[in-house]
Amino acid sequence: MGIINATPDSFYAHSRNPDPAEAAKMARDMIDRGADMLDVGAVSSRPGATDIKEEEEIRRLAPVLQAIRQELPDCVISLDTSRSGVVRKMHRQFRIDMVNDITAGQTDQAMFNCIAELGLPYVMMHMKGSPADMQDHPEYDHVVDDILQFFGERLQRLRKLGVTDVIVDPGFGFGKTIEQNYQLLNDLDSFHILELPIMVGISRKSMIYNVLDTNPEEALSGTTAAHMAALMKGANLLRVHDVRAAVETVSIFQQIVNSHHGGV
Repeated sequence: MGIINATPDSFYAHSRNPDPAEAAKMARDMIDRGADMLDVGAVSSRPGATDIKEEEEIRRLAPVLQAIRQELPDCVISLDTSRSGVVRKMHRQFRIDMVNDITAGQTDQAMFNCIAELGLPYVMMHMKGSPADMQDHPEYDHVVDDILQFFGERLQRLRKLGVTDVIVDPGFGFGKTIEQNYQLLNDLDSFHILELPIMVGISRKSMIYNVLDTNPEEALSGTTAAHMAALMKGANLLRVHDVRAAVETVSIFQQIVNSHHGGV
């Protein structure tokens, strides 16, 4: 899943594409390099980020989605939003294929009903707090168990509405310390108990560049290493800034897996 940010302030400068023509060009490049889908969002969720109004989110999204749809009419588009109003409007105008909600329906109580009505696949992420305060001393009894319990409760609500096409995202970097992030990565296979696909979003995040004492711009090698670890632990979907590097990582991973099954 390639990341397209229609934002002026996302943490990784190279991913900011508020200009529709530039966003469409980047989208084409990502698909050409092997992305299976694109995740388009207009609200920065970096630590300390402040929220924007729904009208502003739509104002940013609409021209970018229009440009991408014109360039790539058949590509799979995931909409990165926490607002059901944005989902409805963008789906009506540009045919959204999936929704990626970093708040798991907690910000907008109408989100679950919206997903059920539109019949869209739903990525549900765990976040402790909000982007503005999520890194202020996040505490858990046990990070993996707490997140599994959270998912269990949210999934129960979705299933009552008839929603079964769900992907879970443990929310690396969203209200977790570096230690908690790596504990999550090491125990990622625990999430298979949910019997749902697992998405991992760790690309160029602080859990990587802080360990390496560098910055987002220089975090590709670390990201690639962490992606391989995530795949080995059972990740099904990688949300990435660098499509080619991720596709190559998946290819090597698949070669390793195939060797277990008698591959040459």
